[in-house]
Amino acid sequence: MKGCLLFKFLVLFFLSLLCGLGVSKECTNTPTQLSSHTFRYELLSSNNETWKKEMFARYHLIPTDDSAWSNLLPRKILKEEDEFDWAATYRKMKSPLKSSEHFLDEVSLHNVRLDSSSIQWRAQQTNLEYLLMLDVDSLVWSFRKTAGLPTPGTAYGGWEAPDVELRGHFVGHYLSASAHMWASTHNDTLQKKMSALVSALSACQEKIGTGYLSAFPSELFDRFEAIKPVWAPYYTIHKILAGLLDQYTLAYNAQALKMVKWMVEYFYNRVQNVVTNYTIERHFLSLNEETGGMNDVLYRLFSITGDPKHLILAHLFDKPCFLGLLAVQADDISGFHANTHIPIVIGSQMRYEITGDTLYKEIGTFFMDIVNSSHSYATGGTSVSEFWSDPKRLASTLSSENEESCTTYNMLKVSRHLFRWTKEMAYADYYERALTNGVLGIQRGTEPGVMIYMLPQSPGSSKARSYHGWGTQFDSFWCCYGTGIESFSKLGDSIYFEEEGQVPGLYVIQYVSSYLDWKAGQIVLDQQVDPLVSWDPYLRVTLTFSPIEGASQPSTLNFRIPIWTNLDGAKATLNAQSLSVPAPGNFLSITRKWSSGDKLTLQLPISFRTESIKDDRSEYASVQAILYGPYLLAGHTIGDWNIKSGSANSLSDWITPIPATYNNNLVSFSQQSGDSAFVLTNSNQWITMEEFPKSGTDASVHATFRLILNDSSSSELSTIENAIGKYVMLEPFDLPGMLLVQQGKDEGLTVANSDNGDGSSIFRLVSGLDGKDGTVSLESVSYDDCFVFSGVDYQSGTSLKLSCNSESSDIHQGASFVMNKGLSEYHPISFVAKGGKRNFLLSPLLSFRDESYTIYFNIHA
Repeated sequence: MKGCLLFKFLVLFFLSLLCGLGVSKECTNTPTQLSSHTFRYELLSSNNETWKKEMFARYHLIPTDDSAWSNLLPRKILKEEDEFDWAATYRKMKSPLKSSEHFLDEVSLHNVRLDSSSIQWRAQQTNLEYLLMLDVDSLVWSFRKTAGLPTPGTAYGGWEAPDVELRGHFVGHYLSASAHMWASTHNDTLQKKMSALVSALSACQEKIGTGYLSAFPSELFDRFEAIKPVWAPYYTIHKILAGLLDQYTLAYNAQALKMVKWMVEYFYNRVQNVVTNYTIERHFLSLNEETGGMNDVLYRLFSITGDPKHLILAHLFDKPCFLGLLAVQADDISGFHANTHIPIVIGSQMRYEITGDTLYKEIGTFFMDIVNSSHSYATGGTSVSEFWSDPKRLASTLSSENEESCTTYNMLKVSRHLFRWTKEMAYADYYERALTNGVLGIQRGTEPGVMIYMLPQSPGSSKARSYHGWGTQFDSFWCCYGTGIESFSKLGDSIYFEEEGQVPGLYVIQYVSSYLDWKAGQIVLDQQVDPLVSWDPYLRVTLTFSPIEGASQPSTLNFRIPIWTNLDGAKATLNAQSLSVPAPGNFLSITRKWSSGDKLTLQLPISFRTESIKDDRSEYASVQAILYGPYLLAGHTIGDWNIKSGSANSLSDWITPIPATYNNNLVSFSQQSGDSAFVLTNSNQWITMEEFPKSGTDASVHATFRLILNDSSSSELSTIENAIGKYVMLEPFDLPGMLLVQQGKDEGLTVANSDNGDGSSIFRLVSGLDGKDGTVSLESVSYDDCFVFSGVDYQSGTSLKLSCNSESSDIHQGASFVMNKGLSEYHPISFVAKGGKRNFLLSPLLSFRDESYTIYFNIHA
């Protein structure tokens, strides 16, 4: 115990001194650009040797000379007779403090099943399809090559290509993802595939014979230890270790644990040699290269093995020059590569759980506070071009390269730890926000293996037009692909938390349709959530309970009342008996012996709120995001971002829901010209014919219109064909409130705010002039015998006009369109924001694929 206290004192002293010297900005990869995975890939792929030489000329900056650094070592404050030897010091930690705190436990994924009605299940299923598509021989190709084994199959490309220094990292992620996915689904095919992968990797490790296992040779670690240019070899090793450990803990593969322990023995000896042959500062200096979550996985391993070597090595991957900043509560993380350092914080959180050292609890808490208050976007994500910017200066950072997906994945881990420790609602609300807006939307719909790297934030952004755009199934394998497949494999892992005790407790912190077999509470819980829609502003949840046979004990269930709801209209009933709903930010707690058929219902109001960007400059006070409950609403817009809300007293005065019936009125008008299909399109408020677009693109949006019946007796259509013979107006899908307008005979058609009462926006929808079945024509009401006309044999971009030569055969063809269901459709959670010069169509950010969107609006009264 005395040794533990001494060590804690020494570490705190050491970290404080480091922070006091102000060396923080040199406590990262330098030159700064090299921290970026994107930049590093481009640099190493380049044939420009001059560029490489320039960038690596100052590969690592040494903050102080060796003697000054040595003066900070704890041996200087020990008695002279105390020999400072790194192993001797850590021997004092062989009997670490055990945390006396009472933490919540995550419910095992094996006991949670997502319901097929939930968006989480669809995302999980899409990911499962991708995991099953990937080939074991291709995944391990470079591992076998490194081990000198035969290499059947073909190596994957992208960041897994045989000439990329980071190769093998995705395989580690695959091990973790498949273990989580198997626990979530018990898919037999996946189990066979992941077992085959572990066996193949084991054969590589056995062939090498030293415990070393990687897709690249150990020479990369020689360069790492010599402080020579190399792309983050420990980053990849962390992924492999974490993946194998997940295979052991979640998939019960004992072989995987043996492989982990052999690997760690190898790297323990390497680090020991560095410290013995050089100095401990040489080791810490090498940590300026990204090492992933080495400390995290080693603390996890120690919790399983109790081997002091695993604890020692974990401590040696705690990055003191970064954690020291947080230990003295300095908000000075700007300029750091975000995803290099978030995993180190996660590791420090594990250090607290393993050792009980409250310093590391404070570090994690302070870190989350400063990221949330100064460095995060409305999505819950953080970083610009992979780095943290200046605190509370985010308005200047909005670009196509915001929110690296890896950072959101890792911030969820930080918040999960904090919630388990504290039960504080703010961490649960953060988790829901970041998962909903920063993770669920990085898949491209239900296309397996198509994900993004960054989540752009600038006005008029698009996931498709960010620097990386959408990845490919077999030739991307970015870092964010790895964290992506993990995220979508464990969507059931933070819905429920349990608490030990004489009366066991369960915390329900996410409302997701799912089933829980709660072993400790001896009940099966069925949670069903009604789909959210814009026209019914309530979250409705029904939970039914089925006690396990023979169950006799009571238990306490705690239901989260989110911060984003309110009590006006909130209801809770248990077996039809009303319960008192606590204020938002608290839990509704019920203790009872649950009976079969018990039913709890919750009705929680969902309302709008705006949230200013994290920027304390007064000129950016109007830059705000719009949220609806947990959903961040983005506007369908090509860069327009000014909203004038007028004198509205509340958000609901200028944000109104889109009725469900509106989807029935959406249409697109197409024509065939030769072998090509063209559609009537709003092109910068002029109407043209454009090539038939892909679904989910801006072109698809611009080719979709809402039919508005010019008949006060009816506004609904059971089918679009019922509109034939009626007077209609056409509203562009993404410009609510504006109309397609005629400008005169033989003049082009435009989009304007209104028709000025002259009928210029009204058409009669009639059967096609060409006499063919299924075609329609748009006849002008303002000009007799005139029709919307495209011309014939046109090219993309041809302008439409009003033509009145109804006897011409050309007009019979050019004024006849096939009217189909709209190429785009409204999301069930869609709204119109009335904004002065124009209105905005708002939908949840997660629903966007290739369409342009704006997250932050410049909102003025």
